[in-house]
Amino acid sequence: MKTTADLLKIGDVALVTNFDVDKIPFKLLEMGCLPGNEIKVLQIAPFGDPIYFDVNNGSHLAIRKETARDIEVEILTTKVD
Repeated sequence: MKTTADLLKIGDVALVTNFDVDKIPFKLLEMGCLPGNEIKVLQIAPFGDPIYFDVNNGSHLAIRKETARDIEVEILTTKVD
């Protein structure tokens, strides 16, 4: 199921599929937030911003919801409550 990273829940694992390179900070690309890499939501701050991700190479990223909205993902696994 295709969606954007801002809509993921804690425990969800997703594959980064696409993003607008002009809208994503270069630092995120350097840390492995690239198409084809898996991300997992570790924590979401109160009021939903920022979102804390684990990128498949072991990097941990906290990004604003506004930025996460520009990252297209395909959900691989979702946490069931």
